[in-house]
Order: sequence, then C-alpha cells, then structure tokens
Amino acid sequence: MSQTPAHPTPTEISLHQKSRVLTIGFSDGRRFDLPCEYLRVFSKAAEVRAMQQPVVGKEEVNIERIEPQGQYALRLVFDDGHDTGIYSWETLYNLGINQEKNWQGYLQQLQDMGYTRQTPEAERGKRTVKLLYFAYLVQKLRKDHEEVELPEAVTDVQGLLEWLRKKKYEKGYLLADDAVRVTVNRQFCEPFTKLHDGDEVGIVPNSPTPPPPPR
Repeated sequence: MSQTPAHPTPTEISLHQKSRVLTIGFSDGRRFDLPCEYLRVFSKAAEVRAMQQPVVGKEEVNIERIEPQGQYALRLVFDDGHDTGIYSWETLYNLGINQEKNWQGYLQQLQDMGYTRQTPEAERGKRTVKLLYFAYLVQKLRKDHEEVELPEAVTDVQGLLEWLRKKKYEKGYLLADDAVRVTVNRQFCEPFTKLHDGDEVGIVPNSPTPPPPPR
C-alpha cells in the first residue's frame, strides 16, 4: 500500500518573468502567486539565514531559471547571482500559506531599520499603454482602441480593470473580472501581470453577448 505524502506536491509551476512572479499549484487545489522578491528574501540558503538583518534591495530581482532537485525541491537561480537556495515542496507550500503574514513581518522589519522599498524602474514615471477592444465592446464603448496614461497606482492588469470600470462610469460593468479576458502584448495573462510603458493590452469578452446592466 502506497503512503500518502505528508505534504501536497506541485501540479503546476509557472514563471512569469515580466511580472516577476512564480505561480505554484498544489495537489490539494491550492494555488499561490509568489513574487520573486518574496522568494529571494525568504531564501533558506545558509548565507541568508546567517544574516543579522533582512535582505534588502531586491525589489527588481527576477528568477533566471528553475532547476529541479530530484522529486522533492527546486533550486531557484536569481538574476542577482543568488543560486544556493533550495526550495522543497514543503517550503514552497508554507511560503504560500503564510505569504501575507511573512510579508507583513518583513515590511515591519524594514520599517524598524529605516529602509524604504523602491518602486521598480519599469513602473516609475509616465506609462502609456494601448488598449484594444474586441467583439461587442467596440460597439458599446464606441471605439476599438485608445491610448491611456496609467495613474501611478495602476501597476497591473487587475488594477487596470478596476480603474477602467470607474473611468467608464455606466459602461464599467462591461469590464467585470468575470466578463472579460485580458492579453498583454498578445498573450493571455494573469491579474497580477505588470504593466509597463508601451504595452499593448487587449480586452476580450468571454461571451459573444454582453452582460445585462446592473439594476
């Protein structure tokens, strides 16, 4: 009789380098979107655990490659040269389960030591994106495309849709999360996908008929 694993095992591992996020789905149905910065500062490597203060300055760190370690772990190679962190399935699962608590604790440590996290360079300053509308959105919004300058607070696809819903007023319901899919530079993307200056964003309805307006 086979033994049941003590911890869930990965069923999906996807690296989103544009957004600097590693997505991991587990056999128990849980799915976590783990920022590369989070994984880097919580590395289990000996040299990181030996540090007296938290790791800083990794706001723009990315994962260059992922190397399987047998059937139990991954070695994540970061673009800042850090390549000694081995992340077991248990470690990755626990990082996902405790992400909010861990991150808030990390931010408190930074505040206590007087360090201010920096906005990644690609997300600073003026950012203009081209929006492409498809299907019934063309008729309802009376345009098939437009260029918009993003507010500083809008950094990803989820934030863009929230902003557009307010900007479109009575037509905002057409852009509900469950009513549309979004592409960035012609690839379907996740809500956390980062938006940069010059990106082309397509908004595609999920249905051939528009949703009814709210009452």
